[in-house]
Amino acid sequence: MTTYVLVHGAWHGGWCWRPVADRLRAAGHEVVAPTLTGLAERAHLASPSVGLDTHVRDVVGEIEFADLTDVVLVGHSYAGMVVTGVAALVPERIRRLVVVDGFLPEAGEPAIELLPPHAAAHYRESATLHGDVWLIPPRPLANLGVTDPAAVAAITPRLTPHPLRTYLDGAAHSASALTVAGSYLLCAGWASPFAGFAEKAAELGFAVDRIAADHEVPLTDPGLLAGELMSVAVVPPADLEEVSG
Repeated sequence: MTTYVLVHGAWHGGWCWRPVADRLRAAGHEVVAPTLTGLAERAHLASPSVGLDTHVRDVVGEIEFADLTDVVLVGHSYAGMVVTGVAALVPERIRRLVVVDGFLPEAGEPAIELLPPHAAAHYRESATLHGDVWLIPPRPLANLGVTDPAAVAAITPRLTPHPLRTYLDGAAHSASALTVAGSYLLCAGWASPFAGFAEKAAELGFAVDRIAADHEVPLTDPGLLAGELMSVAVVPPADLEEVSG
């Protein structure tokens, strides 16, 4: 049995992992999928003070208070910033770090500066237009490679504005200094802006795989993602050569 801690990206909540979690649990694994402060059912806790460290502490607290060990820690999209910090703070509890189409920062780097310039400008501008300048409204799912109208209709109403400060805060820890084994899953079914992080991951010794999926893969192809997560969980820590998918 493997214990998975699944961390969602911007605008989402732990709810978005349910289709993946159901498949992992059916295979006999334990799954924890926390919702980060200020999002989804915790949206009432949103405030200008919610930053990257808040979200890192959310996940560290979940792991420590449940006394989880030998964890496969998974971060999707924005949560690459979060899980990098978590893996740096509690490495003794982590078997493997998995980043899914997400950031892989160095200390001091904010997520907003790791985005393509046009996307970063849009995030800042849309926060201002939203009225609450400390919240980023959800991006259209078409911008994330989702083309199925049914998926767009099902997912969009559940998205919540994301605290802007989490994108402005610099990472406290560097991916290059992590001591845990790592895997990177690049969603190659859309024009992912995260390809550079997959290359960086390979340089850092992560096992890297390209999967035929859009950015919303936890919801649009949960079977594919669950299978990948079960596969990377059994990759020996010493086997850090790049994997091609």
